[in-house]
Amino acid sequence: MTRAIIGMVAAALIAAAGTVVVIGVHRPATSAVGAITPAAAEEAPAPIYFQDPDGKPFYSPTPRKTPDGRDYRPVPAGADVSFDEDAPAAMPPTPAASAGSGERRIKYYRNPMGLPDTSPTPKKDSMGMDYIPVYEGDDSDDGFVKLSPGKIQRTGVKSEPAARRVIRTMVRAPGTIALDERRISVIAMRSESFILKVADVTTGSHVAKGQPLMEIYSPSVSSAAAEYLATITSKTIGGDVAYGRGSRQRLMNLDVPDAAISAIEKSRTVPTSIEWTAPRDGIVLERNAIEGMRVQPGGVLFRIADHSVVWALIDVAERDLGMIAKGQPVAVKARSFPGREFSGKVDVIYPEINKETRTARIRAELQNPDLILLHDMYVDAEIDTGTGEAVLSVPDSAVMDTGSRQAVFVDKGQGRLEPREVKIGHRGGGYVEVRQGLADGEAVVVSANFLVDAESNLKAALKGFAEGAQQ
Repeated sequence: MTRAIIGMVAAALIAAAGTVVVIGVHRPATSAVGAITPAAAEEAPAPIYFQDPDGKPFYSPTPRKTPDGRDYRPVPAGADVSFDEDAPAAMPPTPAASAGSGERRIKYYRNPMGLPDTSPTPKKDSMGMDYIPVYEGDDSDDGFVKLSPGKIQRTGVKSEPAARRVIRTMVRAPGTIALDERRISVIAMRSESFILKVADVTTGSHVAKGQPLMEIYSPSVSSAAAEYLATITSKTIGGDVAYGRGSRQRLMNLDVPDAAISAIEKSRTVPTSIEWTAPRDGIVLERNAIEGMRVQPGGVLFRIADHSVVWALIDVAERDLGMIAKGQPVAVKARSFPGREFSGKVDVIYPEINKETRTARIRAELQNPDLILLHDMYVDAEIDTGTGEAVLSVPDSAVMDTGSRQAVFVDKGQGRLEPREVKIGHRGGGYVEVRQGLADGEAVVVSANFLVDAESNLKAALKGFAEGAQQ
């Protein structure tokens, strides 16, 4: 905030009422606060306004008293507020004197309250405040914002060069664990059978491939086994080899385990019961087999799933779907096991959107050697959508985004800042990609750029006032 804005607000409010309240005014540490003695008042210069004796932000253009009867403190011109260390003196030199002394030439004087009033010579306003000189070059229309070194230091303006960096944009989304559909096995009979015995296996038990599950008797299996045994015997004395292969295939079509067929070939006897074994390593999800029961063709007796590899089904928000691609790395953390992380890649992007949650589902395959990831378990996923290529980028704080336009301040040195419109891309890791409008190595303002933007808007407004008054 500059002296002109404060003065403009004070003038407008003083004209409307005898007392105004100004927020954000800070008096220099050297200004004395308190009543002035009569002897000092005779030597003090004429006051330009009066302030509350306690230093509160209450002002009056004429002498007045507080509600408790104390006089307002007179404020002389020398104690007026100034925020610029390079502010002009109380009585600036005339244009002729400035030109003769070799200093910068004064073009005109503007109203100290920021009103649209200028003068070619020094003058005072109605409150006795001096008009502020405007030097040549101060109002140049070259598109740059100029700040003094003192103002740059006070506002904390800092610059950083644009550079090429690898931007990692993480998409975070919740998900659930699901079984791999390709690793589920169902044990069902293909012919009418009777269960003679069931192994000590229950739902939730872990079984290994080839482990016995039950013993069954099936008339169809026994008939096929007798036929195959007869074929084997005849083949040894010159039988039809092709017919023998067909007999064995019949046993395989009845889903008889390979171990049982091998036992028939070795023993050369027709078994009264067949031992049924587990087709894969996994956990028993379903057990319907009961000793003595009769099983019709198609009846499911066991369902076994391999948990060593599972799926993570992740629900990504619709707005983030455009950044997701197959093959991107996925890091999954289970809420039940903090500190553990499971890695995978995006395998499938399902071609549908949930109309209720407006999310898209993607699938990642995860290794689960410890079998701690269970079906329907909740997980949190992070998808790295970065390309791995270095792109031109600047810190997030350097970009002023209005929604439809983005701009940065380019530091040209010596307090000259150039506002420039840019086109941005991905964000991540505190940086934003700049696709257009900036070159590699150009320094941009990364802090206090909103203060710089306010300063540039203020100067543009004051310049507009001065040009209107001159016209």
